Amino acid sequence: MDRQCSERPHSRTPMGRVLSAVSQNSRISLPVSTSMKDSSCMKVHQDSARRDKWSHPTTILLHKSQSSQATLMPQEHRMFMAEAYSAATCFKMLQDMNSADPFHLKYIIKKIKNMAHGSPKLVMETIHDYFRDNPEISSRHKFRLFQTLEMVIRASDVLEETWEKTFTRLALENMTKATELEDIYQDAASNVLVAICRHSWRAVAQHLETELLTGVFPHRSLLYVMGVLSSSEELFSQEDKACWEEQLIQMAIKSVPFLSTDVWSKELLWTLTTPSWTQQEQSPEKAFLFTYYGLILQAEKNGATVRRHLQALLETSHQWPKQREGMALTLGLAATRHLDDVWAVLDQFGRSRPIRWSLHSSSPKNSEDLHWKWASSTILLAYGQVAAKARAHILPWVDNIVSRMVFYFHYSSWDETLKQSFLTATLMLMGAVSRSEGTHSYEFYQTSELLQCLTVLMDKEPQDTLCTRSRQQAMHIASSLCKLRPPIDLERKSQLLSTCFRSVFALPLLDALEKHTCLFLEPPNIQVWPVARERAGWTHQGWGPRAVLHCSEHLQSLYSRTMETLDFMLQSLIMQNPTADELHFLLSHLYIWLAPEKAHERQRAVHSCMILLKFLNHNGYLDPKEDFKRIGQLVGILGMLCQDPDRATQRCSLEGASHLYQLLMRHKAGEALQAESQAPKELSQAHSDGAPLWNSRDQKATPLGPQEMAKNHIFQLCSFQVIKVKQLTLAELNDLIWTAIDGLGSTSPFRVQAASEMLLTAIQEHGAKLEIVSSMAQAIRLRLCSVHIPQAKEKTLHAITLLAQSHTRELVATFLNISIPLDSHTFQLWRALGAEQPTSHLVLTTLLACLQERPLPTGASDSSPCPKEKTYLRSLAAMNMLHELQFAREFKQAVQEAYPKLFLALLTQMHYVLELNLPGEPQPKQQAQEAAVPSPQSCSTSLEALKSLLSTTGHWHDFAHLELQGSWGLFTTIHTYPKGVGLLARYGGARAGRGSLAPSLNTDAVTCLPSRGPPPFLYSPVLLEVLPKQAALTVLAQGLRDPSPEVRVLSLQGLSNILFHPDKGSLLQGQLRPFLDGFFQSSEQVIVCVMGTVSDTLHRLGAQGTGNQSLSVAISARSFFNDERDGIRAAAMALFGDLVAAMADRELSGLMVPLLLHLKDQCPAVATQAKFTFYRCAVLLRWRLLHTLFCTLAWERGLSARHFLWTCVLSSGLMTRSQEEFSIHLSQALSYLHSHSCHIKTWATFFIGHTICYHPQAVFQMLNAVDTNLLFRTFEHLRSDPEPSIREFATSQLSFLQKVSARPKQ
Repeated sequence: MDRQCSERPHSRTPMGRVLSAVSQNSRISLPVSTSMKDSSCMKVHQDSARRDKWSHPTTILLHKSQSSQATLMPQEHRMFMAEAYSAATCFKMLQDMNSADPFHLKYIIKKIKNMAHGSPKLVMETIHDYFRDNPEISSRHKFRLFQTLEMVIRASDVLEETWEKTFTRLALENMTKATELEDIYQDAASNVLVAICRHSWRAVAQHLETELLTGVFPHRSLLYVMGVLSSSEELFSQEDKACWEEQLIQMAIKSVPFLSTDVWSKELLWTLTTPSWTQQEQSPEKAFLFTYYGLILQAEKNGATVRRHLQALLETSHQWPKQREGMALTLGLAATRHLDDVWAVLDQFGRSRPIRWSLHSSSPKNSEDLHWKWASSTILLAYGQVAAKARAHILPWVDNIVSRMVFYFHYSSWDETLKQSFLTATLMLMGAVSRSEGTHSYEFYQTSELLQCLTVLMDKEPQDTLCTRSRQQAMHIASSLCKLRPPIDLERKSQLLSTCFRSVFALPLLDALEKHTCLFLEPPNIQVWPVARERAGWTHQGWGPRAVLHCSEHLQSLYSRTMETLDFMLQSLIMQNPTADELHFLLSHLYIWLAPEKAHERQRAVHSCMILLKFLNHNGYLDPKEDFKRIGQLVGILGMLCQDPDRATQRCSLEGASHLYQLLMRHKAGEALQAESQAPKELSQAHSDGAPLWNSRDQKATPLGPQEMAKNHIFQLCSFQVIKVKQLTLAELNDLIWTAIDGLGSTSPFRVQAASEMLLTAIQEHGAKLEIVSSMAQAIRLRLCSVHIPQAKEKTLHAITLLAQSHTRELVATFLNISIPLDSHTFQLWRALGAEQPTSHLVLTTLLACLQERPLPTGASDSSPCPKEKTYLRSLAAMNMLHELQFAREFKQAVQEAYPKLFLALLTQMHYVLELNLPGEPQPKQQAQEAAVPSPQSCSTSLEALKSLLSTTGHWHDFAHLELQGSWGLFTTIHTYPKGVGLLARYGGARAGRGSLAPSLNTDAVTCLPSRGPPPFLYSPVLLEVLPKQAALTVLAQGLRDPSPEVRVLSLQGLSNILFHPDKGSLLQGQLRPFLDGFFQSSEQVIVCVMGTVSDTLHRLGAQGTGNQSLSVAISARSFFNDERDGIRAAAMALFGDLVAAMADRELSGLMVPLLLHLKDQCPAVATQAKFTFYRCAVLLRWRLLHTLFCTLAWERGLSARHFLWTCVLSSGLMTRSQEEFSIHLSQALSYLHSHSCHIKTWATFFIGHTICYHPQAVFQMLNAVDTNLLFRTFEHLRSDPEPSIREFATSQLSFLQKVSARPKQ
């Protein structure tokens, strides 16, 4: 043992001296605890029983002679003992590694690692001695020792040459040894050789080259070492890496002759195609072998040989992904010098039968089919590698390569493998093209097809998961493609943008994405880029396996990078075409994602928009001389998003608006944008804070915090103050308003609210500048239907009110076109138009002007059909709106002031509608086509408009006169229309006086009367007070020359008015006496005609009246009230009504009971005339509640109406306190108890009963004994009446009368 120790290296070191003293007879025993908690606390035990067990010792005995120990100084002794303890500890730990459990083994390795950092030489010497002294240890023990040795060598800063040679020899001896551990044992020994390369790679490389070039196919371990060396980024510096690669090339050149050796070639092919124990990770030896094979083929000069080998390689299995990648790499390396040959091999392979089968078969039937299922994926990867490795000569081949890739993309069975292969190959191709000189001088005509493939790929990405970098890769490729010539056409680019936005923005929230990812049985590996790994903290921990990040951190990094790639693509597109049109093109595709229902989608979209605006704001890419397009739309959208309930979206929107504001201000000023000294000019440069200026951040981060925004006054602008600050052009203002209008139709409450505020603000500031408001008003009408927020609707209507201040006529014309049929939303717009009094007057004036546009169709007559061109619709629509606006409180004052004009206009409109002769109800087939055409009840609409005008403006008395007569029906036909106007003029104008119809008779109104209606209004007694006599005569004289015979006749009648001929009054009064004699003719027709003539004469006399003949005429007419002939009764009551104005109150009150009882006359005409005359008498008697009386007479029925009428009559008599008058009322009622009319008799009975029941004291106080007896006799007689109800009523009333009469009078 002493000889061996003297020959081993480092024997003169302190550790050597310690090991030389090891002996079984040592007197010093240092027991080492199995726990090894602290090597400095070991105790020495004297145990002779354990000294004899050297084969399996539990302690290490150290000995020194007495003389030697005596010569040592105390300091050296302590150093000696420390080294001895360390060596003993290390030796013991190496020994315990054989039997330790995994947990204990991990602890031992950790302790040895700590010891190696302090004394690497001691640990290495101990390991060497352990190998030497224990040659029979197990393979598993050696495997663990090799792992430890690798760790120690890596931990050592310097490895001396002697140790390098020793351990290199040890590794070479064991890396080819066959054990039960198989490859892992050989790999452990090989890793020792790799660790040595860290200190001296050239010497190891020389050994490897020698073994590689022996002519015998190298052992697997040799290839393993070379594979690790080729793939490691830590072992070599940049310079050493280049030297190693050059040495590999030289090795490949020297290996070219081996291609001609069948044994070597077959061994190579067998090694490449033999499946590994796991196909998911490529073993280092295979990875190197594919590279080495490609380098050898690259060095081969014979193209036929290259083709033969590549064909043989492609005919192997394509089942495993790493196998496909390796094949593609070999083909790519060979293409560096043999591009034509490689292209020919790929082309031939693509036409082969297995490939054709794989393209048409989606489900393999046997294991052999699996070998070829993904062959197209190999071809795609090969094309990518060919482009990457042969990039110096690749430009002329790009279109051919792209066409092949597009073909395999479309016709191969779609799966994740094909997708990843396509993306990988395309990335390699675009990388090669971008790094090639002269790229900009080439035109690539297949890029649009490739872009289409990327669009399809993005569209197929699952919308609820984010597990791979596929989206990033596709967008990165698209960014590169857009830089090539010729430019991508707009349609393809539009599809790309739409697909990318949908694929990225529509992803679920990060929490949902994480849950969806976890739902996979075998979720794909979430891939992140190197920068993302560094940011996420993805690092190696110690010598052990790589630490795996939490899924959420992976997902966050992947999501952030995906968003950044999308932003990068948008910036690349604008850089390639820095024009305002391109910016508008990009933003137009982004707008749709700024208004979705989901908050996270809006947040992502507005963040990308902000990043793009920030990028443009900090770089002078856009030409300041070029006008922006539709920039008002962007201002509007960002303004609305500033009120988004999501705070992050608010801040992004506000920051984006600030960048846009700065950009526009500089653009407006015409100044070239000057970047800051450190402002980036390329996408890869960074801002002064170290982060890319235009990079996206993760979804949860916000662009700027509140404090940063507060420092910049630009960010303090309200969302709509930019509308006030910035001088918007008219085009920008229109875009802004249209954007706000579109926002009104949103389903998001905040957007509707913001849109209404923006619309109001824009119109407040710039409403007067707008030129075309018609389409805007129509759009507001359409959106108003969906606005359900009261505040938003109020602001929108207020905006219409403000807009009407400057554009009243345009808005009226617009709303008029959409008011047939009229709905509630359109009516709200009309009310908004009239919210301000000056505007409401102008609206009515405009509607009147539209109403007077009354074009008559050619050949319009009673029998002519409706014209095809319905030019009259505008006039009918104006009529309809005038009808509706009468009930709006906003137009109440305006309607009141415009009453005269409105009255004559509506009256004339009725005649115009009758002239149009509109068709009847449309057939079912015509209803769909003419849904917007006014109904045939247009005449009734104009009539209702006139009725409502009279009733809502305080002229209900005029309305009552015609309503009680039932005369409104006269206005529904062209033939009876003049009679209806005559009645309206007679009963309305006669009592209107100065405040009713008379003021409407101005010159303009009279001018239109002869052409559209008769002149009965000229009979008004106050005509000459409001219109000069000469003006009226002139108008009527002109009517005599009118082509229409009807107009000439009416004008002639007007000239005969008594107002123009006062002497005619006495002549007419003299004719009344002969007319009275005609009342007693036997013919009913003659009597009715005479009474009508007397009524007409009274009307023509006007203010002069009948003089002292009124009473005699009234008595004559009264005598016919109870005539058995219906026509005479009706004519008598009508004549009596025309005479009431000349009669005294006393005379009138005595006739109220007969009129009241005749309300139940069996003849409808008599009942109607009784109502009208009863009402006229009540007016002249100045009864209270006249309007209620009119409504009761006109429409109400039942007991309440009956009691009200009786009360009115009785109250008028009781208030006079006249016994005579009350007696007259009762006697008249009693007389009707004997009427032949059952209805009148019943009505009289009820009236008497009502009087007695409610006013018994008044009845008996005012009735004398004669009247009382008459009353008793009447009821006694009625007890035998054939009508049961009257008999019952008479019996009860007689009993009541007896009780009341028995009471003493007070």
